[in-house]
Amino acid sequence: MANLIYSPKDILQQEFKTKMRGYDPVEVDEFLDNIIKDYENYNKEILALQEENDRLNAKVDQLSKNQAIASRVQQEAPKSQTVTNFDILKRLSNLEKEVFGKKLDREPETATRSNTSYNSNYTNADLEDDNEKTRQF
Repeated sequence: MANLIYSPKDILQQEFKTKMRGYDPVEVDEFLDNIIKDYENYNKEILALQEENDRLNAKVDQLSKNQAIASRVQQEAPKSQTVTNFDILKRLSNLEKEVFGKKLDREPETATRSNTSYNSNYTNADLEDDNEKTRQF
């Protein structure tokens, strides 16, 4: 707080000398009592405003820290998100190659296996008859 010359207690205890034709002591005391009340009210208001100021400054500091963190996260998020999307696409492509590539490799094997087993069960004449019946269908 600012340096004060008089405290409410100093004002209350102040004594003035009386002279001939001086001020009315009762009126001066009443006026000084009112000044003391105002003085105390101002001190209370100053303290309340200082507390509110401290609280608001703390809140501003907290919000600025949160905003700084949020801006850092926001700047980092798009980079990591694009990398993540790229990684997902790359992994999906590799998975498709793995799954469908094996199927394509296995189909000729199964076709040759089935032909060999098919050929062992049937003769060429039987195969030609089956082909003829299929064409007629």
